[in-house]
Amino acid sequence: MTAPPLARRERVAIAVLTAAFGLWLVLWAVVVPPFQAPDETAHFGAAVHVATGGGWPAPGTLHVSNALVAAQAEQAAGPSSTWSTMSELLAANPGDSATVDQMTQHPPTAYVLDAAVLRIVHFGSLRWDHALLALRLFDAVLVAPLALLAWATVRRLTRSPRAALVGGLALFATPQLASIGASVTNDAPVMLFGGVVVWLATRLLTGDLRRRTLVALGVALGLLVSLKATGLPAIPFVALVVLVAGAGTLSLGVRALRALGALAIGGALGGWWWLRNLLVYHVLQTDGYSSMRPPRAFPPGEHPTVGHFLDVAWGTVARTFWGSPGMRAQVSIGDLLTAVLTVVTLAVVVVWAFRRGPERTAVVCLAVFPALLVALQMQNSVESYLTTTEVAATQGRYYFPGIVALIAISAVAWRRIPRSTGGRRALAVGIAAAAPVVGLYGLSVVASWFWNAARFPVTAAGIARFEVSGTVPFAAVVVLAVLVATGLVLTVTAVARRGFTTQRAFRP
Repeated sequence: MTAPPLARRERVAIAVLTAAFGLWLVLWAVVVPPFQAPDETAHFGAAVHVATGGGWPAPGTLHVSNALVAAQAEQAAGPSSTWSTMSELLAANPGDSATVDQMTQHPPTAYVLDAAVLRIVHFGSLRWDHALLALRLFDAVLVAPLALLAWATVRRLTRSPRAALVGGLALFATPQLASIGASVTNDAPVMLFGGVVVWLATRLLTGDLRRRTLVALGVALGLLVSLKATGLPAIPFVALVVLVAGAGTLSLGVRALRALGALAIGGALGGWWWLRNLLVYHVLQTDGYSSMRPPRAFPPGEHPTVGHFLDVAWGTVARTFWGSPGMRAQVSIGDLLTAVLTVVTLAVVVVWAFRRGPERTAVVCLAVFPALLVALQMQNSVESYLTTTEVAATQGRYYFPGIVALIAISAVAWRRIPRSTGGRRALAVGIAAAAPVVGLYGLSVVASWFWNAARFPVTAAGIARFEVSGTVPFAAVVVLAVLVATGLVLTVTAVARRGFTTQRAFRP
């Protein structure tokens, strides 16, 4: 079933929203200091290793280069104007440190792309923080389409232009997503292609059974699984979606053949790395942490407990999903705010998302993807806990490949709470206004932590500190902030307009 016609006013609104989200990511890229995103030193080091012709070593054998160690020393020692170029660092600090770079546990796909970007910008002649910023901006470009994908997915599922815009704005409510998406990371392309997979899956589930949509879904799946293991849960998800899509129109045999075709395309494009792991290492996912976190038994008299595991896993995942930026996730938007956001969101989804209605089949299928991501993450965490005594791999960013699915499911749930058109409009406006407020609060917490001695509001000393050690002039931060704020105001205003009428749900 097709979505409502796209009016010019809506085209302008989604263009403004997408631009605002892209600039939002750029703002995070310049506000967070270099190397202060999770594993950013390792991600950047892996990209530089490939860019300098080092190839892709065996799992666990890559080490952080002495050049990056020297860059971190420069960062701590003096103003950014004195920092070296990448060529100077590499020439003056040859060889590797003793610190393992665990990124060789992943496919090299993301790092080959990063290496190409570094070569295009002639990274050797750039100051090291500017080379790192180039990769941050590249990742921001990859993640920016999430606003468009969330809008398109919610619009297709709910047939509501207003709900679709709110779906795009919902991305601002997760400061952690912006922090990760605007860092040097292999999570950025995973988020992009995870969103593409969900959007195409939603199209199939709502009646778009064209062959080109099916082929596009297979291609997106292949690109997703070629990047990182967090893309692997999309394989059973895609199989389920294609088997369900067209029930009542296509026979089970035809749907099974279509599912095999989509999986074959995905496997041909993205399955090579995982097949190689099975053949060479006899495991699907290699462990880049083995030398840093070897197996260890519990001390005498101690043993693993479900209570301890759930306490650590729940708290850490929730905090690092909503907002806990920093190299060691040390900057939190607050335990109370995180708890409220988590409990309210889960309660609304559980109570209202899966009720009987024309969208129910699509919603249940979409929920499978984030559910599989949770299962994969929990399985890794349990295995780590039992073998090393540490509850590890508890990062909320591992759920970001399914963020578009989570937003779409939530959109269906929230729209079912009000009983009238006016009530839905009022709720939509409230959520549209609240989501950016959470994001802006998260950015202010992070900015104050790193640049203003954790004090509100911004002070002259904080601005001076940024001018000395920031990657760009403070004026650039101001311009970006004004542009983002303007885009958000325009988008929320569009949501509040009566012209964005709420449409009825699709009828299969």
